[in-house]
Amino acid sequence: MDQGSIAQSGPWLAIGHEIAETLARVRPSAFDSFVDAFRDKRRRWFFSGQGRSGLVAEMAAMRFMHIGRAAHFVGDATSPSIGAEDGLCVISGSGNTSISLHFGRIAKGEGAKVALITRERGSELAKLSDCVFYMPIETTRQFGGSLFEQTSLIILDAIVLELMQAIPDAHRLMLGRHTNLQ
Repeated sequence: MDQGSIAQSGPWLAIGHEIAETLARVRPSAFDSFVDAFRDKRRRWFFSGQGRSGLVAEMAAMRFMHIGRAAHFVGDATSPSIGAEDGLCVISGSGNTSISLHFGRIAKGEGAKVALITRERGSELAKLSDCVFYMPIETTRQFGGSLFEQTSLIILDAIVLELMQAIPDAHRLMLGRHTNLQ
C-alpha cells in the first residue's frame, strides 16, 4: 500500500506509517548504547523537555517510576536538586532550545550524566551530552514536531521495556506503584 492510499484510507494509518518508517531507520546499536545509560538502578533520572517534548518527558519519568526507578520531571515542585550521581534526559527536537540547554549545562556543572534525544546531530545540546540518541526523521506531513514527539515516546517506552527484562514480575510491580484515587 503506497502513502497516497494509506492517507486516503485513514489519517491514523498515515501517521502510523510515518512512525514505522522512522523507527525502521533506528540503528539497533544506537538504541542499545542509549539504553546502557539507563541501566544503573542507583542513578536518579531527571527528565526535561519544553512544550510537547516536555509532555513526553513527563510520561517517561512516570514510566521509569513505575518500574521502580527514582525519576523526576524537571520543574515539578517535588523534584530534588540534581547531583553528581544523577542523570538528566532531555528531549529536544532542535537540540538548541535555550531552557533545555541551560538545564543541560547545570546538570554537567553538577557532574551529572546528560542523555539527549534529538533530531539534530550537531546541536549545542548534542555537543555537551554524554550520550545522544539521534531520531532519524526525514520528512513528515504532520504538524510541527509531532513525529519527533511520537517516536521519542516510543523509544523511551522501548527503553523501559528493555529495562523491565531484568525485573521479575515487572507488571505486578508496576500495578503496585500505580495509584488510583477514588
